[in-house]
Amino acid sequence: MKFMKLIAGLAVAVGLSACASSGPISETATRNAPDVAPVVGAELTARSADWRLADVRVNVSGDLKVSEANRYYPIADIVWREDPYGDRRAQVAKILDDGLTSGLTHLKGDRPVFFDINLSRFHSLTEKTRVSIGGVHNIIYTLTVVDAATGVALHGPIEMEIALKAFGGDQAFEAERRGQTQKVRIQTHLASLMRQAFNGGQEMRVVARAAVAPQDVYTGVTQ
Repeated sequence: MKFMKLIAGLAVAVGLSACASSGPISETATRNAPDVAPVVGAELTARSADWRLADVRVNVSGDLKVSEANRYYPIADIVWREDPYGDRRAQVAKILDDGLTSGLTHLKGDRPVFFDINLSRFHSLTEKTRVSIGGVHNIIYTLTVVDAATGVALHGPIEMEIALKAFGGDQAFEAERRGQTQKVRIQTHLASLMRQAFNGGQEMRVVARAAVAPQDVYTGVTQ
């Protein structure tokens, strides 16, 4: 699908802000943009039941800093090494596009919509971190659901921060032998989150935190 410049909204994943980490890591949750009223549960289920995915449009700004430094934690917006050396912005845009699209193809309502994604961070593992301690795949973007016919925003924009445990050492190599590459794990995780949040009228299990602040909402937990 197309890589377009637009911004985005919804929620489902909680992130740690790192690439390298040796402690236990929570794999999901979500955080709304500060001044956006959260729409989840039955209300979002009712809305998304009428939607049909027209396209996922991913924007990765040329202003985002890319690092190829083989350090434990490069200071950069984009750190990605599993694909051959090349255009990292295009590579991570495709990962997001494929993962999110896979999780939204069940939307088959009458109203075509775009899911517009604006990436601000994609921090995976360097070679040094992957062969040793592992860490976190940390991805931050905004998501907006847009009516494909009118261009009107139907949901969002909402900031999404996703943290997925990133294997290191023997665990990483064993996962790769099973076909669970970093790319596969990230895309599977993104797809799962989208299916939980935009379930198109199917039953949705919502996990909410007690006394949640107005700007914070949890719409699913992936083990």
